[in-house]
Amino acid sequence: MTTTYTSYRLITADLATSLKRVAEQPDVKRESAYYLSKIGSIKTIDAFFADSRLYNYAMKAHGLEDMAYAKAFMRKVLTEGIDSDDAFANKLSDSRYKDLVQSLNFARHGEAATSFDRAGQGVVDKYNRQTLEVNAGEENTGVRLALYFERMASSITSGYSIIADDAISQVVRTALQLPAEFVGTDVDRQAAYYEDVLDLEDFQDPVKVGKFLERFTAMWELDNPSGSYDPLTVFRSSSLTGISTDLLISINNLKLGGR
Repeated sequence: MTTTYTSYRLITADLATSLKRVAEQPDVKRESAYYLSKIGSIKTIDAFFADSRLYNYAMKAHGLEDMAYAKAFMRKVLTEGIDSDDAFANKLSDSRYKDLVQSLNFARHGEAATSFDRAGQGVVDKYNRQTLEVNAGEENTGVRLALYFERMASSITSGYSIIADDAISQVVRTALQLPAEFVGTDVDRQAAYYEDVLDLEDFQDPVKVGKFLERFTAMWELDNPSGSYDPLTVFRSSSLTGISTDLLISINNLKLGGR
């Protein structure tokens, strides 16, 4: 069985081809064709919610499939938009909600919201990428995490943005070999630690992100030899007990590159 890193590299070495294969899958092709044929005629938020097939497609495209049931919540996200600092989506730590608004910005553009390419092919491209990651995760959750991190790395601007995203946090903690109990420590201490041991600007550089993911996939493989782990456990949240200050200090030697 191929390792986590090998599987990840096989997908990303020619990402365009990998995405094309996903787009040609019969179910993906069918749903994408439906979305593109209908989205341009949607002029209001009400109409968007009324077509469950369209709505579910857009939600999955933005990684929000598990929130599709929460229509009142999602209506508030779309209704308030992102132009105001007080907008609901801007108060949420999860950037996926803002991404959805950027794709379908009814609050800013009204009836013209679906006329932009980002609302049409842009959403389809996101759907294909999400499907690629999900398919990879069925074989190896570490590969799904690596693909997700690669896509989202540029959004990491602080220690808090690592903490706010469970999957990003999982990748970083695995790469740094932090104990599971670390997530139960004070949030401010977690953020400060990440900002101390990592140069967050590195995550704006695809080459440095690739190097970081080499480390992650190697560490993941040590803890989860291919074929011997439960792929559902990583994306589950859990309540963990606290960690002592002494242990926080003791893990300081995990700085990347010996920093």
